[in-house]
Amino acid sequence: MLSALLTGVRLAILSITRSTLRAGLTILGILIGVAAVVTVTALGAGARDQVSSQIEGMGSNVIMVSPQSAAASGARGALGSGVRLTEDDGKAILREAVSVSAFTPALRSGGQVMAGDKNWLTQFIGGNRSFFKVRNWKVARGAEWDEHDEATKAKVCILGSTVAEKLFGNEDPVGRHVRMGRYSWRVVGVLESKGEAPFGGDQDNMVLLPIGSMRGRLMRTAPGFAGVLLISATSAETTQRAVQQIDSILRQRHRIIEGREPDFWIRTQQEFQAMQGAIYGLLTVLLVCIAAVSLVVGGIGVMNIMLVSVTERTREIGIRMAIGARANDIMTQFLVEAVFLALIGGVSGALAGVGLIHFLGDTLGWPMKLDPTALTVAVMTSALTGIAFGFFPARRAAGLDPIVALRHE
Repeated sequence: MLSALLTGVRLAILSITRSTLRAGLTILGILIGVAAVVTVTALGAGARDQVSSQIEGMGSNVIMVSPQSAAASGARGALGSGVRLTEDDGKAILREAVSVSAFTPALRSGGQVMAGDKNWLTQFIGGNRSFFKVRNWKVARGAEWDEHDEATKAKVCILGSTVAEKLFGNEDPVGRHVRMGRYSWRVVGVLESKGEAPFGGDQDNMVLLPIGSMRGRLMRTAPGFAGVLLISATSAETTQRAVQQIDSILRQRHRIIEGREPDFWIRTQQEFQAMQGAIYGLLTVLLVCIAAVSLVVGGIGVMNIMLVSVTERTREIGIRMAIGARANDIMTQFLVEAVFLALIGGVSGALAGVGLIHFLGDTLGWPMKLDPTALTVAVMTSALTGIAFGFFPARRAAGLDPIVALRHE
């Protein structure tokens, strides 16, 4: 068997060197297919890991409570209004839920922020001092606002790094003033850069303010109103227990009748992570399937060249049979040749894929993660492609009548 394989490899090399252009084009088809599969797999794995890392950076024990419409939940509310969450809801949760360590009400709106003759479109986010702990935000320059600022609804703010750069360039904005709405706000700090958000968007393009100051000056909402409640469980392990406690407390406070849908949603970071994992997993599978089409096309190329090769070498096959070669020997010879072609394309494609991964990652900054398992599977798949698409030509060669083959010109 080993002798037949070695003979097959030797004859395969001779066949390739006799028609290098044709063999090269066949190898190119496999190369493109394998390179595409390797690159797409790395892109999917890299994107999935990047989003997971960003979500974990927000805190694996973060819980978000948001309202849903009164009509959807069946809860009572003012005529023509939806159900609202309040800061008192958050205080009750912090007081009664033993698995909760901190909470912050949060408001969000968008608008222009101006400094001198520069202006920038950004988002305003209001929260209390616990916002920094719950969302795992850290101040790079300056400091957080203090309790006095919060109690007096002072006009102070903390800039995201993108906003600071757009308005002040390389200058230190701490102590300077910016204009939002009709008011001048003193900058007390600049946040550490967070980069891109898990589902898109620049996390650093924002201005953080005390929620009381934002309610009174930028949004004009009712006292105590909270768009959402961001809650921190005591640990990642107690998150689900905290969710149950929050659900029970809010049902009681909002007088949700048993059996009715609540007037609020509760979501955890683990749920966001599972959702994005499912999305990226499906997307990766779809992209790999699309990339695999080119591998199938390469396989068809292998079958085509092998059929041509069988036709051209019919007399050679007849001579080998005449001097004692069995049908299995002929079949092995052409199968080995097909696999050899596919493996050259597979290995070359894997190397090309690795190069493309480094190029896209280093030059364009795409999230790429090279998976050795995917690399191995891609090369093995190319070998299987050679077997699958080389079987029919090999069988045809093995089934030739020696006498007819010897008469072939």
